[in-house]
Amino acid sequence: MTTANKVTILRILLIPFFVVELIYYVRTGNEIHRLLAVLSFAVTAILDGVDGYIARHYNQRSELGAILDPLADKLLLVSAVVALSFDNKPYLRQIPLWLTGLIIGRDLLLAIGSGVIHLVVGKITVQPRLTGKLATVFQMVMVSWILLRWDLAFHGVFLKTWILGSGIFTGVSGLFYVWDGSRQLSAHPASSAKGVEP
Repeated sequence: MTTANKVTILRILLIPFFVVELIYYVRTGNEIHRLLAVLSFAVTAILDGVDGYIARHYNQRSELGAILDPLADKLLLVSAVVALSFDNKPYLRQIPLWLTGLIIGRDLLLAIGSGVIHLVVGKITVQPRLTGKLATVFQMVMVSWILLRWDLAFHGVFLKTWILGSGIFTGVSGLFYVWDGSRQLSAHPASSAKGVEP
């Protein structure tokens, strides 16, 4: 268990705390709960860079870390998006259900696709793309914008931009991942049709 992996596990443990504080804020309107939710969300996001730095600079990359790190990212964002998809008025704005469905649907599709490729090919080659990184950035900004209640100060103008950007880049990145996965499957001999002997 490397230091980088311990930091990643800490990130995962902070996610339930974030969700609980967010729920308490929506139910009570107590600003302390919102501030704790914002703090835990920020710390979890910052620790993402910390464990990556430790893994790179102290040669602590591991197979466990390769699984836990993206898992922690997905759990944090999906938890935040789902929690903010409910009607949280009058305290917080709501993320459109179509965007929540798109984000969860893409992640489920990637998880199932990765499992299929692993079973058929045996090795998964993930090619990072700019669209995937932009989707994550837009989603993080969107969630942070709502948690900080900046949408109220700017009358929701910028929030629409973050929501639209999240939807576009999430959808496009999902299509690229499907394309890459299809190429890996089609290049493997197991995907070729077997001739039937007479």
